[in-house]
Amino acid sequence: METLQLQYTTKDDVIDAAICFLEERAKTYDGQPTFTDPREARVDARLRIADRDREVFLVYFLNTQHALIAAEEMFWGTIDGAAVYPREVAKTALQHNAAAVIFAHNHPSGIVEPSSADRHITTRLVEALRLLDIRVLDHIIVSHKDTMSFAEMGLL
Repeated sequence: METLQLQYTTKDDVIDAAICFLEERAKTYDGQPTFTDPREARVDARLRIADRDREVFLVYFLNTQHALIAAEEMFWGTIDGAAVYPREVAKTALQHNAAAVIFAHNHPSGIVEPSSADRHITTRLVEALRLLDIRVLDHIIVSHKDTMSFAEMGLL
């Protein structure tokens, strides 16, 4: 079996390549990766934001088949929090004509247990987007070691 030799110059190059490999391996709808398995979103989010030294709030905008329209880092914060604005999330979801979303953010502390602020903003986002018929499929917390899914924990 032939071994493919790839050369990367930075850690970000490796992460970008891993995201591309995940997207290629994922089921696709009209050429776009779909997030039909919760594990796919957790792995993707971990690659994108787990190693950041401050909180980053990432939103995956999906169509009706859960195919990825866009993944956008929408808010940035400090080492222990980020301000998230439901109005901005709703506005961007409408611009993408998204039918569903998945939220993800990192905890630089390494602890993926949701805080009361995490639970509160998730509830506010779900309520705001429900009015627009946009479903929230999950909210994922990632760290450099672990992930936690609101959907899998029954918190959505």
